[in-house]
Amino acid sequence: MDTLRAMQVFVRTLELGSLTAAAREFDMTQPTVSKLLSQLERQLGVRLFERSTRGLSPTEQGQRFHADARLVLEQYDAAVSAVQGMNGQPAGQLRINAPVALGQYRINAMVQRFLADHPGIDIELILNDRFVDLVEEGVDIAFRLGGTLPPDAVGRHLATVERFLVAAPAYCRRRGTPARPADLAAHDFVRFAWTPGNSIELFRGAERVKLAVTGRFRANNALAIREALAMGSGMGMCPDWLVRDLLDSGELVRILPAWSAPSQDLTLLYPSRRYQPLRTRLFIDFAASQFAALPGFEPPERRAGPPLPATAA
Repeated sequence: MDTLRAMQVFVRTLELGSLTAAAREFDMTQPTVSKLLSQLERQLGVRLFERSTRGLSPTEQGQRFHADARLVLEQYDAAVSAVQGMNGQPAGQLRINAPVALGQYRINAMVQRFLADHPGIDIELILNDRFVDLVEEGVDIAFRLGGTLPPDAVGRHLATVERFLVAAPAYCRRRGTPARPADLAAHDFVRFAWTPGNSIELFRGAERVKLAVTGRFRANNALAIREALAMGSGMGMCPDWLVRDLLDSGELVRILPAWSAPSQDLTLLYPSRRYQPLRTRLFIDFAASQFAALPGFEPPERRAGPPLPATAA
């Protein structure tokens, strides 16, 4: 039996809580996963899981072994990374999670450049607009927009993102262009479905205003928001990077250009582990350097307004 492989399967099975999920992650059949776990139990002479019709639950010995096995696997990964680093050939797989729009518009291109520089590394890029559990879903690196970090992860602040009001010229011709914040009450807003309440905040220097707004359309995806705004469905609050090309082409215009919304922090998260594989460290440093050179992503010390709570947009 490949003991190291069996330990990897055991750790992920416990964290995922399912033989099926572990089999899917390791590209195995469920019976193969079950066989590996049984062989590991026989080798250790203890039962690691209680099996029932409701599924798997770790025994006390299984919980203890999980903690120690994770440490062994992390130390092994660190040792492999150190050896690979000596000949400059990092290898292995990275699983990266990001919001859909940010991933499609910025991170996907970064990943392709990183892969070209590191032929021994494989990357699985998972794009969705929800906050994933890094450990449970086996994520090595996650990009987040917002200020709140999960307690079981550590993060690196990459940039501050400016946000402001935009609308299509056709919408402005039809409904008029606001001249002051109070005029926004007469306009339709396109908003994120998860945005709490019905108000927006704007600032101009030290001046701050909070305004009630209304709208007939909400969406839970930044790309849908972007398209709706370009079609003239209303006005909306968007990060610079999401609409910069539409502003440059004239498909969108900035509304109340002297006013901005509270900024967002772009943070790169990874599981709170003592050891980090070389491939992970390399990508973290690479992403930091890439975002530092992109328009719309300002260094943290140049923040525009107070940070917003975390969102996936």
